[in-house]
Amino acid sequence: QVQLVESGGGLVQAGGSLRLSCAASESIFSINTMAWYRQAPGKQRELVAAMFTGSTGFGRTNYADSVKGRFTISSDNAKNMVFLQMDSLKPEDTAVYYCAALKPSSSTGFYWGQGTQVTVSS
Repeated sequence: QVQLVESGGGLVQAGGSLRLSCAASESIFSINTMAWYRQAPGKQRELVAAMFTGSTGFGRTNYADSVKGRFTISSDNAKNMVFLQMDSLKPEDTAVYYCAALKPSSSTGFYWGQGTQVTVSS
């Protein structure tokens, strides 16, 4: 089982920045992909950013079109942590943000954190 704990959410004005953190219970090298999702009220959960953390191609990233150029996913491998730097925030970025881990070698395969609220005021 991979346990994920997010932190860093909060209330920010439009144009501001926030940095979300996700602490994993094991080395991210043992996890195939780390990602951030978000879910706004009344909407489906959507992928925001992902980073490949497997042994081949470590560090490859992917972003939703809506956040490209504004959000950056990164990692601190020594601390088993992944971050989401969010700049130039917009009211439409308001959502609960979830850290996720894809580990196909495990029995469960996919893991979610508990989520952290991000609210962007206009």
